[in-house]
Amino acid sequence: MMTAEELHEKLSTVDTGVCNYTVEKCREYIPLVNKILQLKKEKNAIILAHTYVNPEILYGVADHVGDSYLLSDIARKSEQDTIIFVAVTFMAETAKILSPTKQVFHTNLDGGCSLADSITGQEVADLRKKHPEHTFVCYINTTAEVKAQCDICVTSSNVYQILESLENDKIFFLPDRLMAQNLQVYLKEKGIDKEILYSEGSCYVHETYDAEMIDYLRLKHEGIAVAVHPECAPSVTHKADYVGSTGGIYNYVKETGAPSYALVTECGLSSRIQVECPQKKIVGSCAFCKYMQGNTLDNIAHVLETSDSQYEVKLDLDLVAKASTCIENMFSEVEKSNSALLS
Repeated sequence: MMTAEELHEKLSTVDTGVCNYTVEKCREYIPLVNKILQLKKEKNAIILAHTYVNPEILYGVADHVGDSYLLSDIARKSEQDTIIFVAVTFMAETAKILSPTKQVFHTNLDGGCSLADSITGQEVADLRKKHPEHTFVCYINTTAEVKAQCDICVTSSNVYQILESLENDKIFFLPDRLMAQNLQVYLKEKGIDKEILYSEGSCYVHETYDAEMIDYLRLKHEGIAVAVHPECAPSVTHKADYVGSTGGIYNYVKETGAPSYALVTECGLSSRIQVECPQKKIVGSCAFCKYMQGNTLDNIAHVLETSDSQYEVKLDLDLVAKASTCIENMFSEVEKSNSALLS
């Protein structure tokens, strides 16, 4: 069990300009925090939480915190009977695909994603007929139906590595047009000749950032390090000191010593850095994902207490098998690529 003072000690350094954590606020949270801690023990459940959800969840009840790749890997290796995925729906679907015999719940009935919602499985099937020579690569921010129609899945932490190593020089990347455009630039700069076609989805959060904002921050803060997520436009990533996944940006900030940092991604990462690296100075604007922010301690407690079927992820077994091949191909490609680097 946890006290309000212990929770406050963890969260006292969080200040995004929108949220901060007083002792009084922590006292409001602590009954639910302790209820969840007790319930997950009784239910033999594991709570996986994406970095972008609220700090009281990350540091109050989560067993593991990370980005899509890390949490996907943990989900497939977990030993608990029940997985509670605190993020958005497509991530919980991925956990179910990787652990089909386990009960998997998401904790937000409005857990959409502008990327995942931008394309359907049927649309991918139609595209495959038009482009039969292309390897279809889907970003992890896609539904199970889309993954079932694709050859291999990628995350923002391995997309460059996998696209570079794929043997086929004809790639159809979906659903993120901005990440695809970043891939085109990356491969061209490395002298790799591959055709990258793409669909027109985008992350509504990362799409809001522009190059002028980075120019302004560099003028205001001498020596600032700018870390950018690859879901941003190429004009933005071009201005970055570092481009990478949520986990990659987190490690970059921890391991470097700039006088200040601009984190060009969802605001949850700023909160996490403020908790775990309070000596680091984070500046710049903060953009929240409305879908991630829909996760609450109340919802987590409700799911654990009731096993409400509305929140359970249920997928057709044939769909799971097809989507699983797509995701496992990602893990295999990463392992193959890493082995080649070590040899």
